[in-house]
Amino acid sequence: MEDALRRLDKLTHNEGMMAAAQILRATHAVDREVSVVADGALDVDDRVASGGDEVKAVGDNVSVVIDGM
Repeated sequence: MEDALRRLDKLTHNEGMMAAAQILRATHAVDREVSVVADGALDVDDRVASGGDEVKAVGDNVSVVIDGM
């Protein structure tokens, strides 16, 4: 009976280790995906910032045209 309990305890311990390994693997996969999304968001932010500069330049040109009238 004691031998069976020791084997059951070992099996339970091994199952816990396997579950922890799977959780760690899933966590790393999510972390990689979040990093990709964050990089994409930074790219969008950079494009929006450069678009804002272009809008300002157009506004400056409109001011020049209006002042010249």
